[in-house]
Amino acid sequence: MTEITASSDTLHIVNKAPDHPRFGTFLRALSDTDSVVLIEDAVLACTDPSLRLPKSCVALTADIDARGLQDLQPAPHMISYGDLVRLTEQHEQIISW
Repeated sequence: MTEITASSDTLHIVNKAPDHPRFGTFLRALSDTDSVVLIEDAVLACTDPSLRLPKSCVALTADIDARGLQDLQPAPHMISYGDLVRLTEQHEQIISW
């Protein structure tokens, strides 16, 4: 798991595919110091190198596997459900997209 320390910055949990309008809204709201977790169809963003996601961006392993993306190169930083819970505990503000 990517090391993300306790923060007052925002944790964005994104479940919409990159072609969904809400994904674009999320990108416009994103700050350089925010953290991002890609879940469900949002993990498809890992296949688009033109998207500028922060270094703290991680993807849920179960959703990467469910979409057959486990062999992506470069491999995205992946986390488990337990890691996701820990990230929510570490951030004061959480936005689900």
